[in-house]
Amino acid sequence: MIDRRDVLRAGVLGGVGGALGLQAPGSAAAAAEAAGPVGARDWKRLADALSPGATLYRPYGSVYESLALPFNHRYAGIRPAGIVACATTEDVSEAIRWARSVGLPAVPRTGLGHNYAGYSTTTGLLLNMARMKSIVSTPVPGGARSRVYGPMKVVHDAGTVTVGAGVTNGDLHPLLEDHGMFVPTGRCPSVGVAGLVLGGGIGFSDKMFGLTCDRLVATTVVLADGRTVKASKDSHPDLFWGCRGGAGNNFGVNTSFTFQYEQFEGTVGFYQLRWSLDSVLPAIAAAQHIAQDTVGDRRFHLRLGIGTNGTTRTQIHANANVNAIGQFYGTVQELRAILDPLLKIGTAEERARNSASVRQVTPGEASVLLSATTPIDRFATKSAILDSRTLLTDQQVSAAAERLLDWPGSNNEDGAGFAMFALGGEINQVPPSATAFVHRNDLFVFAAETSWADYDLPSVAEANLHWLKQFYDDIFPGKSPDQAYQNFPDPTLKNWRQAYYGTNYPRLVKVKRKYDPTGFFDYPQAIGTH
Repeated sequence: MIDRRDVLRAGVLGGVGGALGLQAPGSAAAAAEAAGPVGARDWKRLADALSPGATLYRPYGSVYESLALPFNHRYAGIRPAGIVACATTEDVSEAIRWARSVGLPAVPRTGLGHNYAGYSTTTGLLLNMARMKSIVSTPVPGGARSRVYGPMKVVHDAGTVTVGAGVTNGDLHPLLEDHGMFVPTGRCPSVGVAGLVLGGGIGFSDKMFGLTCDRLVATTVVLADGRTVKASKDSHPDLFWGCRGGAGNNFGVNTSFTFQYEQFEGTVGFYQLRWSLDSVLPAIAAAQHIAQDTVGDRRFHLRLGIGTNGTTRTQIHANANVNAIGQFYGTVQELRAILDPLLKIGTAEERARNSASVRQVTPGEASVLLSATTPIDRFATKSAILDSRTLLTDQQVSAAAERLLDWPGSNNEDGAGFAMFALGGEINQVPPSATAFVHRNDLFVFAAETSWADYDLPSVAEANLHWLKQFYDDIFPGKSPDQAYQNFPDPTLKNWRQAYYGTNYPRLVKVKRKYDPTGFFDYPQAIGTH
């Protein structure tokens, strides 16, 4: 995998530059022009309707510039006509009503806007949710289940925690570090919990406690007509179903989420393994066998991959590697037994280093060790969902390794490669139709990635995008896997309805018709009304 971070982060595959369909960075004047007939009185009316804690920003000034820039700079040319930094649910409601009245789209964004396909960008009204940072926990007195997993004691469903739409993974870390309170989330600290949960939410505890969306018990949603509803299994259950895996910006703007949390006490097992690309065949094969053997063991979590980085052929070859990382709710002895086939692979130096990485740490320490900042600048990805019938063969792995060494290079140190995030455990105990997240009988979320820097030449970007398509096609020749992960959206994916949602898509259409019948919330891969 990537030399600096030992894990693949995902982006999107699309055009770059005018020739490949990506908007070039626009000026403030261009963003203002996009507002069309919206006049100064209209903007004043919106500003006056907001709460004291909210702010309206127009296309000028440093604050607008920083808030307008999306996480993936490939979409920096898509500039909002205005940005509302929302402080309350009522701010969101007022902003949506106003946008409808003047004929502008309204698109929510949590902080940096981590939607990899740029779907949290707009030329209309951008709703920045970063100020909605409230975190309120409510313990459940008595009645909670406790269980010991080796050196770890877990009180299951110890209480609930309600978070605002601006809360990120990093904001929740102090709850774990200081109070032993845990909600299964992703590993990138700056990713918003909102987008994570709405699309599913994989992480390093999902086999043990389920996806982030599986821990959701209620969510507050502002609908397309400005009304606010609270969705749960007892109130608007169809909307609640759609919010657990149906992806964001489809049915309304979610302003808060209530999750069940676990209470931790003790330590967990941690490991971080790495080999040269010479060991790619035995390492990937052994890791896939381990994932199959432990698919029902909710305690064991695994992410494996290959990758490289650099600007020269020498650097790309030298940095190419295979890696695996994860945690285990049990003893180090049990973890070593599971990892034994992997610990026997590689040179003497690699075996010694990998063996030394297996150790017992606190849950807070594990959270830090497993965290990784998603790449800055520009990047693209293609994903797949793999089951026992579509695991990678030696031939596929060899093709991936060969193509990896032909990566054209870039100045982005995150480089390129693929990652496989193991599924199973509690994830697969949930029926595919129980939530909008349909990928319930599978073994891996697979993602292939490439990245480049803002200051790389357009030819570098074009070469990276061409390479990514070849890389993916080499791994899956002839026919791509039927499913893909909706939180790694790929704008070039033609069968995205089936790939992201499978048999659940018709039901999502019914939810869309009921809660957003005019299709106010819309983007290229939005749930449709028919």
